[in-house]
Amino acid sequence: MTQLPVHTVLPDLLDALRRGPGSVLIAPPGAGKTTTVAPALLGEAWCAGTVILLSPRRVAARAAAERMAEQLGEKAGETIGYVTRLDVKRSAATRVLVMTEAIFVSTILSDPELAGVSAVLFDEAHERHLDSDLGLALAIESRDVLREDLRLVVMSATIDGSRFANLLGPETPVIESEGKAWPLGLRWLGSSPDQRVEDAMASAIATAWREEQGDVLAFLPGVREIDRVGERLSDRLPQALVLPLHGQCEPAAQRAAIRRDPQGRRRVILATAIAETSLTLDGVSVVVDSGLSRRAEFDKAAGVTRLVTHRASQASAAQRAGRAARQGPGVAYRLWEEAAHAGRLAFDPPEIVTSDLAPLTLALAKWGNTDPAAMAWLDAPPAPALDAARKSLQALGALDEDGRITPFGAKVASLPMDPAQAAMILKATELGAGPGAAKLALLLQERGLGGRSDDLVQRLSRWNGDRSPRAEASRKLAAGWTKRARSLVSGDLRDEDVPVGVLLALGRPDMVARRRDGSGESWLSAGGRGYVLDPASPLATREWLVIGDAQGQAKGARILSGASLEPSEVEQWLGGAIERRSFLRWNEDEGRVEARLERRLGAITLSSGPDPSPDPAAIAAFLLDRVRQKGLGLLPFGKSSLSLLRRARYAGIEALSETALLDDLDIWLGPLLGRRLDAVDKGALGGALRGRLTWDDQQTLEKLAPAEFRSPAGTSHAIDYEDEGGPSVEVRVQALFGLDRHPTFGQPPQPLLLKLTSPAGRSIQTTRDLPGFWRGSWKDVQREMKGRYPKHRWPDEPWAEDPSLKTRNAFEASKRT
Repeated sequence: MTQLPVHTVLPDLLDALRRGPGSVLIAPPGAGKTTTVAPALLGEAWCAGTVILLSPRRVAARAAAERMAEQLGEKAGETIGYVTRLDVKRSAATRVLVMTEAIFVSTILSDPELAGVSAVLFDEAHERHLDSDLGLALAIESRDVLREDLRLVVMSATIDGSRFANLLGPETPVIESEGKAWPLGLRWLGSSPDQRVEDAMASAIATAWREEQGDVLAFLPGVREIDRVGERLSDRLPQALVLPLHGQCEPAAQRAAIRRDPQGRRRVILATAIAETSLTLDGVSVVVDSGLSRRAEFDKAAGVTRLVTHRASQASAAQRAGRAARQGPGVAYRLWEEAAHAGRLAFDPPEIVTSDLAPLTLALAKWGNTDPAAMAWLDAPPAPALDAARKSLQALGALDEDGRITPFGAKVASLPMDPAQAAMILKATELGAGPGAAKLALLLQERGLGGRSDDLVQRLSRWNGDRSPRAEASRKLAAGWTKRARSLVSGDLRDEDVPVGVLLALGRPDMVARRRDGSGESWLSAGGRGYVLDPASPLATREWLVIGDAQGQAKGARILSGASLEPSEVEQWLGGAIERRSFLRWNEDEGRVEARLERRLGAITLSSGPDPSPDPAAIAAFLLDRVRQKGLGLLPFGKSSLSLLRRARYAGIEALSETALLDDLDIWLGPLLGRRLDAVDKGALGGALRGRLTWDDQQTLEKLAPAEFRSPAGTSHAIDYEDEGGPSVEVRVQALFGLDRHPTFGQPPQPLLLKLTSPAGRSIQTTRDLPGFWRGSWKDVQREMKGRYPKHRWPDEPWAEDPSLKTRNAFEASKRT
């Protein structure tokens, strides 16, 4: 067997595991940890059972198992086996079982003791996948509570070993392998914002092909970019064997990308981040890195997990470049500037802080834990994301109000998938439509299965006619889910022909959407969010659809897949979720309450019209609330009511203060309301206000803020308590003749502001000192007024005259009589 760098520290690792329950192994890429450590444990006295090796991806899991089996001179499925979602190779003789992290989580949830398992190895732990962090937390608790003999090993090339060691336990040793360092050259090609990544990568790959030797491994963010670069290279490098490597490739195609070409042809491998770690690609000595990565992030506002393209982190770039120097000297071409490299994130953020935590929350609830903070985490799950996850699971009926798993939730957790999809399969099984729902769930998980149409019905049809190994394996997996769901559903099943769109809505009723425009571009979901769809999509002509997948920001997330619904299907299958709701709204133009009757599916209005029999109490409550929000100015107070309010405010009468009136609206105003505020009877409003005054309030009001001033001539004048100059009255000057002291009001007495007018009602003077006015500026007023109003009296000493509003002749005639 070839001597690998990890063999140097293997004795230390084995010794550590003999003495304790765990260890952290740090080894550079190419050191051989993935394929060496697990088989080495089989000869240990404590290792009587199976060794589970966790791999972050299906491709890496299968490749690692096949390489270890080859080293033993066996085929996968004998001593070394593997379990991935679409492929299983294991037997009674299997001692090392490689599995993906998600399958391990399902395994430990079903068997917390991990019966028959001696050790669990967490490979490439630095990638910090959600299932890896969750699986490690569950394994630590299982070891601490149930299995003291269980060994746990965390392995990676770039992690902070001390953090993982503290997580595993205070005595956990950290073992480091230096590895074999082949020379690695870096070429910084720079970037151009005006050039598409496909064009830039095709040019860079062509340059590397001409200038270097060996196979070329190119890193691209996704399958779409891989396909486009492949098309460009078919013209530019016709002599190259161009091979894709991503999760949607058939196993045979993946093996072709991993192994050297049997005919010795030079290869160009176009890969996603799947090739960053775990895999050794034989013959690769050149890496071309786009510097981009695509990560799944959960958008809490949009309620969907979306793929977001980011700049690859420094750690990711180092892993990618290292692929070129795994088997000998290599070179890495980078499509960004060296000076900008330090500005990249040091590490990719762990999925636990960016992902939908509904699967994690449900898994922990099944585990019996309702307090995720009590588990062993490297980074604790964010509280807002946990709260959103609990709410979504409670809406599904998977958790109760206290966060404990329900009987239905236990069934949901038994299916290895997103809770919403599991709920869909279980509900569909009750209708006798489990097989269709299981296939639909798989379509949502496996990109490219059944083609790339955004119409899930079309993809389902194409998949049904596909006889490729991947399609057959997918059907087998869906059949397994169907069988499992049937075992969980008790009682007789119905036999319904359920449309695909209805199946999809069973798990995500909030994703039912209705078209909002003629082009089919704008959609509104029952959950209240807006989405956009390519108008060229076959779904764009439909009125209704159920969104299967979407990508983009919360406002206007783009629909990637969905299934249409007929309006009749909405009524037939979703009728239980349709609400008949009476509501009120304010008609600003007409100044009144409108009562409307609506039928709604969540945020989608199905029909709307006038409510012929609205609840009077609801209308009164609506109007009262409007007055509370907009103020008492909405009410049609008459002059006497306004005067009363102003006087009360001036006198400090609390019962008629704005605060008190608003607080007690339902008591004094409620009985007067109809459907219009402006139709409230003014007299009744005044009576309601006066009714709030006690006898003491009335006495205080009259004492401190009398309603009117009575002139010497016998005329009455309302006192204006809103005047900027203070309480005032407007009065003809002749009505004050004979008065040689200034009028006062209130207690203690205060001078009343007099606004003196001419016989025509025009202002002639404003004063708070009537005697001073008589003996001062009256002369000027007298002189002007005599000429303008000669028929009226303008005496030299008005304080000595009798008050009267009569003309001079009428006044003299009355004196004679």
